[in-house]
Amino acid sequence: MKSRNSSIVKCLTWFEAGELLAGFLMSVCSSHRESFEVTCKGGIQVSPRTGLVFFPAFDWAISPTHPEREERLLYTRDQIFEEGLLDLPEVCEYRARVATLKDVARVHFCIPDIRAQATDAHLIAAGGTLVLADALMKKEIRNGFALVRPPGHHAMRVVHGNRGFCNINNEAIMIEYLRKNYGIKKIAIVDTDVHHGDGTQDIYYNDPDVLFISFHQDGRTLYPGSGFPHEAGGPSAFGMTINIPLPPGTTDEGIHYVLDNLVLPIIEDFQPELIINSAGQDNHYTDPLANMRFTAQGYALLNAKLKPDLAVLEGGYAIESALPYVNTAIILAMAGLDYSCVREPDYKKENFVMPSGRMESIKVLVNQLQEIWKNRSELTEHVRKQKGGGEFAEERRSIFYDTDYIREQQKEKIRLCDRCPGYHLIESHGAYPNGSTKSIYAVAIPWQACPSCQEEARSHYRQYVEHPQGFDFIYLQDKPNDAYYQYCVREEKEISYE
Repeated sequence: MKSRNSSIVKCLTWFEAGELLAGFLMSVCSSHRESFEVTCKGGIQVSPRTGLVFFPAFDWAISPTHPEREERLLYTRDQIFEEGLLDLPEVCEYRARVATLKDVARVHFCIPDIRAQATDAHLIAAGGTLVLADALMKKEIRNGFALVRPPGHHAMRVVHGNRGFCNINNEAIMIEYLRKNYGIKKIAIVDTDVHHGDGTQDIYYNDPDVLFISFHQDGRTLYPGSGFPHEAGGPSAFGMTINIPLPPGTTDEGIHYVLDNLVLPIIEDFQPELIINSAGQDNHYTDPLANMRFTAQGYALLNAKLKPDLAVLEGGYAIESALPYVNTAIILAMAGLDYSCVREPDYKKENFVMPSGRMESIKVLVNQLQEIWKNRSELTEHVRKQKGGGEFAEERRSIFYDTDYIREQQKEKIRLCDRCPGYHLIESHGAYPNGSTKSIYAVAIPWQACPSCQEEARSHYRQYVEHPQGFDFIYLQDKPNDAYYQYCVREEKEISYE
């Protein structure tokens, strides 16, 4: 890290700043060391530590000079080591493990199969989140931060290739793992990446037990061009998706207004069992791919207020000028330590004044979204009637994979049921740059599906296996039975992900 200016505290050299911060933190910890001791209650270890997993994926990159490359985490790792954070009793590090194909199959329909879309690097990044999920549920840690790559929040339920630098969705894989292995039901996801988390939204759009909140730069000015207030949820979960598109140039003031007046009150009302933070850091004022004005201090304060149980790194491409500072500040905030010394070398308060016109537009948006949340039950009934008129609600979409240049046409039908959120029937047709095409028919049965919907959905799968109707692959995602199947029509072969 000798090539970058890593002076955290103004007017101090890199070495002096690091020594001062590490020394200060160690002195604070020493004076309170007794309160940080691991205790044992009923045979279960209870710890106030913050768990970390690092996985920079040295062997995976879209290209050697692509913004999403291993240096994103190497500078952060060096910064954390230099400041002595891993020596603190409040912080502990875990090794990532490899997620199984079944972990991925709980979330995705990968075409032509999971290994075609998920390399070892992807499986280890996802597995890193599962390590922290286990540690949290076993009470080894009080919270955890998975600093892993490749990222995942643009990966949708159906995966033809890489879009938005993402192949599989790390947060969704972690959430479905928690649901299966620990019986977690109600979860809140807060996506703080500058780009709309369209993949996570797609996966949980009709799930009434998952609250998805994304605040991001307005989609009219940035990829992926979505994330508007009217995208509020499916026919069984309208109002459970909260999209907050912010104007370019939004500062700490604007983002914290949204947090204090909308996000935190909604979470308090929802009362989730766990809060997950998709911790994208490309809202930072130095990020080369966006136009926001968030700071390391702003990120740390956001984390201190939100208090996520688990955070997973997403975007952030200012490798030297943002990521080391932001990640250091977030880790300190998660550990309950003082983060006030962590500032960018070029930070000047007078450069971060929020224009009054932009603040007013944010306040109007917050008021609109508050009304949607308050009236979500009535709106859900209205949406079900509007979308229905029959047994199924139907949506058609065109999806572009910007990294792999794949064009997907998708039709999704959701069973409208009075007893459960229904099941999903998905037809997806992918057109690839080499001129080839692949078509799938997929059946997704959610955890909450009633017995009648479960049997109907399994019948659809069996029917299409017997009569494929021109599809190349037939999929079944049977979450109540934790069973996942893929039928290859050409080979007349069924694969079970065990």
